Amino acid sequence: MYNVVSREGAMELFEKAKSVRLRSHHDKYLLADDDEETVSQERNGTIRNAKWTVEIVGNSNAIRLKSCFGKYLTASNTPLLLGLRGKKVLQTLPPGRLDSSVEWEPVKEGVQVRLRTRYGQYLRANGGVPPWRNHITHDIPQRSSTQDWILWGVDVVDIRVQDPPPQQRRPSDQIETAPDSEQSDDSEQSDDDSSEGSPVKNEGRVIRYSVSTNEDADDVEEQSFSFKGRMVEELKNKLEEETGLIGIQICCRNPLNGKLYPLRLHLPPNSTEMHVVVVPSSGRG
Repeated sequence: MYNVVSREGAMELFEKAKSVRLRSHHDKYLLADDDEETVSQERNGTIRNAKWTVEIVGNSNAIRLKSCFGKYLTASNTPLLLGLRGKKVLQTLPPGRLDSSVEWEPVKEGVQVRLRTRYGQYLRANGGVPPWRNHITHDIPQRSSTQDWILWGVDVVDIRVQDPPPQQRRPSDQIETAPDSEQSDDSEQSDDDSSEGSPVKNEGRVIRYSVSTNEDADDVEEQSFSFKGRMVEELKNKLEEETGLIGIQICCRNPLNGKLYPLRLHLPPNSTEMHVVVVPSSGRG
């Protein structure tokens, strides 16, 4: 039997996320295959094929998931194998208006979610032996041993930034304009100043770090330093120098659920301040 579920909690998670990765019960990630048609599951979740852009469907409790190829996760009517219940899940771009086949209703199940179609079937990551293994279908599990195959962990990749409400200018905020002659002089002076400016130097970003072996410990005092590199391996070497530890893993904390997830390959492309957690080799979970 399923536990009590919450649609609102699941929708709140996706409303905050701009893009996500979906991790199946088999600890594999939902992938958009390079043929731009099929989908599958694989353990490497760092590749771009594992990243899905979240679109909220109007005022409903449904979302769309768009692949890196600009196509939508789609519940098709084509059976995976003739005579079997499971139907294929594909990535498609329907012509004209998008229909309900590309809409999924998230239903929260503990710390995981189920994704339900309009007709009550669920996104399912198949296991077992070929031809089922690594295939993605939508159906309703009939056996207790496959009930967990429709459960997905959600890793938030990018957070959705809410646009601030427009500010209205009050009468007291109005700026008095100078006579035309003075305004012209000011403009010329401003142009001269800007032409003399030099390019802004890249001073790197501020890295704030703490060392922790406990995933739930978020009140550890942070240290900081300036860092100009772009690769995680460079940051790892720098942190090993700073901490005196060897064989560390660099993690960030998910802002939605507080869990740690490891950094891979590249740092974010901008130079904004980063908060990381250094996990010693003995403290890896």
